[in-house]
Amino acid sequence: MENLELACFQLISNVGLAKSCYVEAIQEAKKGNYDKAKEKIKEGDESFVQGHTSHASLIQQEASGNPVQTTLLLVHSEDQLMSAETIKLMAEELIDCYKKMNSLK
Repeated sequence: MENLELACFQLISNVGLAKSCYVEAIQEAKKGNYDKAKEKIKEGDESFVQGHTSHASLIQQEASGNPVQTTLLLVHSEDQLMSAETIKLMAEELIDCYKKMNSLK
């Protein structure tokens, strides 16, 4: 497997796991389990960083004069990276909303 394909699959795998953790965090917050939600965000962040590291290696390769070929797989992996980041932001907002709603009860 080429370096590009390997980096893309690592990126997709890691940020996919991060997205799952962020969604699980929302589900835990919905149940009122805010400590567990915080743990899931942290777990997701660890996976996200691993994925981001794969992406950064491609950027470093390009910056050092070795062009990275744009492929559908690369575009897909970058899309997954951006969606994971968006889901994390939304998860944090929803967790805050659940906390506020539960404090009003």
